[in-house]
Amino acid sequence: MNDPLAQVAALPEVMDAVTDARRAVDRLLGHRILRRRSAEVTAESALRGARASAALEGAALTLEELRAAAVPAAGVKGDEAGGGEHGLSDPVVQGALRISAEIGLLTETWRQAPRQALARLHVLAAAGAVPPDGLGRPRGAGDDVSDPLELGPPPPAREVAARLDVLSGLLTTPTEAPALVVGAIAQGELLVLRPFGWGDGMVARAAQRLTLVERGLDPKSLTAPEVGHAELADEYAGALRAYAEGTPQGVALWVRHCADAMTVAARDSLAICEAFLRG
Repeated sequence: MNDPLAQVAALPEVMDAVTDARRAVDRLLGHRILRRRSAEVTAESALRGARASAALEGAALTLEELRAAAVPAAGVKGDEAGGGEHGLSDPVVQGALRISAEIGLLTETWRQAPRQALARLHVLAAAGAVPPDGLGRPRGAGDDVSDPLELGPPPPAREVAARLDVLSGLLTTPTEAPALVVGAIAQGELLVLRPFGWGDGMVARAAQRLTLVERGLDPKSLTAPEVGHAELADEYAGALRAYAEGTPQGVALWVRHCADAMTVAARDSLAICEAFLRG
């Protein structure tokens, strides 16, 4: 059977990086505090992931500032939220918080209907930033496309639907590839495509996280891979540009970056566990 994702996993040095990340996650999952406080670790991870994803879009806040905004953002429906231009009212910050509050409800949809889950993620990311009729819908020809990672011009709008269909097919077809590889490809494709034109980075990173939860690497969403990407921000855009070239070397570089980011994220969550243990 043709298994393109397994072929990606077989690229040089990919499995070594994936194995290192898997070991880091396993160390986290074995922490004793998770027997009684895993929900608190998940909540803290979600908040840290929201902060990191917003920072990668250019909206930098401290964790304490974001904590103050988390409760009201979680209580606002995606199609009702507004937003200003700076600080806690920045639409990027509010979008990241809305995603962090609802992502756990989208696992089953992501498994069965990725396109539907992506549409919902975009509603959460972009409410208040784009017109209501543009929420959850792929961009059209001539629509503006934000480029916080400075990737350059995106693929033409006419290619977006077809490539989203291909990605959806990959995500719903059985594969021997590890969850980390599948999540890396999902995020990479969405970042390169920029299918909605605004908020695509937040959507793409949420898609990676959903993949890792749904495929059993981190079923309780204890880690925030966004934290790893933010900590390795100097490598993030460069690895993505390499992926966009479509060469085996470029794809392997991107997947290795995603695995390295997951290793960082697992260590960060382990630190959260240690902090809870100390009280």
